[in-house]
Amino acid sequence: MRGRITLLVAATTSVVLLAFLLPAASLVARVAEARALDAGQAQLQFLLPSVGLEDRDRVAADLAGLTGATRLGVLWTDGTTWLGEPGSTTSPPASPVVDESAAGTRLVQPVDRPDGTAVIEVLVPSEQLRAGVARTWAVLTGLGIALLGLALVVADRLARSLTRPVTDLASTAHRLGGGDLTARATVAGPPEVREVGEAVNRLADRIGELLLAEREAAADLAHRLRTPLTALRLDAEGLPAAERARIRDDVDALGRTVDAVIAEARRPLREGLGTGCDASTVVTDRVAFWSVLAEDEGRALRFTGSSGALPVRVPADDLAAAVDALLGNVFQHTPEGTPVGVEVRVREGGGALVTVADGGPGLDAAELLARGRSGGGSTGLGLDIARRTAEASGGRLHVSSSPAGTRVTLDLAPPS
Repeated sequence: MRGRITLLVAATTSVVLLAFLLPAASLVARVAEARALDAGQAQLQFLLPSVGLEDRDRVAADLAGLTGATRLGVLWTDGTTWLGEPGSTTSPPASPVVDESAAGTRLVQPVDRPDGTAVIEVLVPSEQLRAGVARTWAVLTGLGIALLGLALVVADRLARSLTRPVTDLASTAHRLGGGDLTARATVAGPPEVREVGEAVNRLADRIGELLLAEREAAADLAHRLRTPLTALRLDAEGLPAAERARIRDDVDALGRTVDAVIAEARRPLREGLGTGCDASTVVTDRVAFWSVLAEDEGRALRFTGSSGALPVRVPADDLAAAVDALLGNVFQHTPEGTPVGVEVRVREGGGALVTVADGGPGLDAAELLARGRSGGGSTGLGLDIARRTAEASGGRLHVSSSPAGTRVTLDLAPPS
């Protein structure tokens, strides 16, 4: 937009300057020519009385007293004698003559004398006809370039004042689209742009309010589930031992799910949903945390880290929760002593690949991807948490399972 405004002003200014300078240049040429011809005509008129009344010597003296760029000559009445500069006239014309040629403009004036007809010839050279024209054209050209440059500078500053608020609006919209709910547009520029900026800011405020309301509603709903869960837990106490243990396990699993929902909903709203972190640092920290439990259960926890930082478009808390969920499922749903492997490496095109693999019995991949489902295998609710984390970053979740174990990979996109 800025370039188009500048280009429009440049085109408009150029047309105006051409409409002014071309006629001015033509006028300058005509004025210079007229001035030179007037000077030659004035000299011719000065000689007329002398040639018509004085003798030849007096005319020669008058010619010698005239100075200038013109060439003056008088063809005397004998038709062969030239006084002053010799001309090209061979015989007296019947009337005054103005003859233009490459050498200049020739003014020929016949003069009647008592002893015959003399001829005054004034030659105004081409150089004299164009005297000062080139210099004036150069001045006009320089003036036109200066005016065009000034117009471009003013247009650029005007365009910048118009486009800067629009660019700021676009940047704010991109930040909001990336999840930065603190992004606000600077209200500036023309009234229409200011109105759009205010609307964008109101929209951002409303988005934050709706997210808070949604999280509160989720938390309240999860809290309401605690009462029937407590009732189920009490009812399970009256069942036979085998049924009581099974129902209690199911109620505990549901309770953990409710706790996870409440924790997620009550977590403070992030300053930027699109903020990022260093995946290598986060995963290394979580592996160190789980290594203590792995040692207690006799599990071989193998970790392959990255030598450098791996920035991803996921908040550190979300990535830590996803890694904890995956490792938690492995520890919960595989026998003690089952080996666990964690790897974090660079992703092609930027970002990171975080892989959690175990040596458990494995499950069907389609079953693993069922939301919130858990069983005797190595994964459950953690897969859904991990999947949402990967998709929020712009990546995806990859799951593969075989009798040799289950392998879950978080494909995390880099910051935008």
